[in-house]
Amino acid sequence: MKPTGLLRSAEPAADNDLLDVLGLRLREARAGRGMTRKLLALHSQVSERYLAQLEAGQANPSVLVLQKLADALGLPIVSLLHEAPAETEQTTLLLRLLRSQSEGQLRELRQKLAAELGRADEHRRSRIALTGLRGAGKSSLGKRLAKKLGCPFVELDKAIEKAAGMPLSEVFLLYGQAGYRRLERRCLEQILEREARCVIATGGSIVTEPATYDLLLSSCLCVWLQAAPEEHMARVVAQGDTRPMAGNAAAMEDLKRILDARAQLYAQADCTVETTGLDLERSYQLLIETITRAA
Repeated sequence: MKPTGLLRSAEPAADNDLLDVLGLRLREARAGRGMTRKLLALHSQVSERYLAQLEAGQANPSVLVLQKLADALGLPIVSLLHEAPAETEQTTLLLRLLRSQSEGQLRELRQKLAAELGRADEHRRSRIALTGLRGAGKSSLGKRLAKKLGCPFVELDKAIEKAAGMPLSEVFLLYGQAGYRRLERRCLEQILEREARCVIATGGSIVTEPATYDLLLSSCLCVWLQAAPEEHMARVVAQGDTRPMAGNAAAMEDLKRILDARAQLYAQADCTVETTGLDLERSYQLLIETITRAA
């Protein structure tokens, strides 16, 4: 895979600043997606070495290279250069929809939205969605919670694997981020249509897909199961699962970067349960207390 671009050494200072911004945006986007540099290189067909130069702000990529990277990340190309915070992606989706409406339609939509917010908020609390990184306890706590509430427990990742007929790792390899995201959205829509009451354990990266995350937030009472990076890593290793950190000497650094990139997105949940230093039983009791207060 040959890079298409230039090194930055001959670039003016202003251009170097832009390359630094690009490197930062690329690192943040990769972290938000939970992708290793090796995996991004595989799906974008841009060499891992050149990716390292880009992320360090040491290379000047062509538009074609940027498009390959954006496609592999499942993002619009402008997001790699945009300096606005990540939450503006949701605003962009909403504005795109609203711009297609007439003035009369906009007025009617605003009136309906104001009237429906109260009822919609009450309805969505019949479904509880647990978000957070792997090792947060979404599956173990979710199963106990569903049993107590007398409703189905659904793991979104397993629903995706069942729909695809293959493990998630193969879904990513065959279809890339974009294909996985489409399947994730479709499976979530089916779950919401099928289950009026349920507990859903989501994938850790669902918060990075604005439209899908917005659907989750608007349809469920969302709880962020939060823990320190070291505890996330310890729990995952204890489960014998080191995805996607396997073979990565900077695993903890990558994990911290992922958490930093997603923290503001996870924080959009209705409530947060901090499980650092807590065993399963205490975490479960805290989850019950938090949901009771939220309801």
